Amino acid sequence: MVLLSGGLDSATCLALARADGFDPACLLVQYGQRHAVELERARVVARAQGVSEVRVVTVDLRAIGGSALTADVPVPKDRPAGERSEGIPVTYVPARNTVFLALALGLAETLGATDVYIGVNAVDYSGYPDCRPEFIRAFEVLANLATRAGVEGARFHIHAPLSGMTKVEIIRTGMRLGVDYALTHSCYDPDGEGRACGRCDSCLIRREGFRAAGVPDPTVYAR
Repeated sequence: MVLLSGGLDSATCLALARADGFDPACLLVQYGQRHAVELERARVVARAQGVSEVRVVTVDLRAIGGSALTADVPVPKDRPAGERSEGIPVTYVPARNTVFLALALGLAETLGATDVYIGVNAVDYSGYPDCRPEFIRAFEVLANLATRAGVEGARFHIHAPLSGMTKVEIIRTGMRLGVDYALTHSCYDPDGEGRACGRCDSCLIRREGFRAAGVPDPTVYAR
């Protein structure tokens, strides 16, 4: 079971799950995000990587708010690297990865899967607490306590293969595995045509990653 957002990281995570020998199913979550174009890209990425089982779950986190991605709050732009690494930014969505993993866990149990992949990153991440390895370890413990499959002897494993990788390492890994990054979308604040802004934290991290990796950036940016 792979959580797929359509972004660079999750596309690489899917490729790694396939490289590990799995035939993945993918879960996409429509949570009221302003960058909903990522769901369209996720379907394309899944198809390009030969995934036949794709499920979409809708959980409207706009009812909770508290984030620039789900509420009428401006997305930060043009922040230098030093500023991006300080504190938890307003693009943090409260409990998002907890909700996502819970949904993936439920679907995994239904389908008889015991391995769940999520493309969180704790090196070049933007200060999100639910991207840290200790969160992933804690959720794995929960998964084995909170499910019928776990109680009956199945052992769930939560995989976060990108957790300790830099963006450069992620991009180079994806290139080695044949990931087409032109299909992916990372921008938090795309324009009406779905083009990346090139200025939000996610766009800046992505652009810097391609540049440092020596790989041409295939992203279509708004003028």
